[in-house]
Amino acid sequence: QVQLVESGGGLVQAGGSLRLSCAASGRTFNYYAMGWFRQAPGKEREFVAAITWSGSTTSYTDSVKGRFTISRDNAKNTVYLQMNTLEPEDTAVYYCAADRERYRRLTPKVHADFGSWGQGTQVTVSS
Repeated sequence: QVQLVESGGGLVQAGGSLRLSCAASGRTFNYYAMGWFRQAPGKEREFVAAITWSGSTTSYTDSVKGRFTISRDNAKNTVYLQMNTLEPEDTAVYYCAADRERYRRLTPKVHADFGSWGQGTQVTVSS
């Protein structure tokens, strides 16, 4: 089992930037793909971005393409989500998640692909 701890959330004005971090511990980090999800009030949790175990492939939901970048530092057991040009619609609790399978060739994108979750960090974008 892996433990995930997110940080970096906060309040920012529209057009601003934030960088979320997710520190992993408890198992070999670089064997597993990682992802970010978000959940806005009254809505279901949705996929935001994912990165393969090697970092060679990334995927994004359409609404964040060109604005968000996922990356990982396997030496630090950390995955990041750089969020630029933030919009009020990005307001949500953001969750880090770790893949259930080792060495998955493609990026996981659905909730069921992920076996471990962080506690979430709040991102609020004011207009």
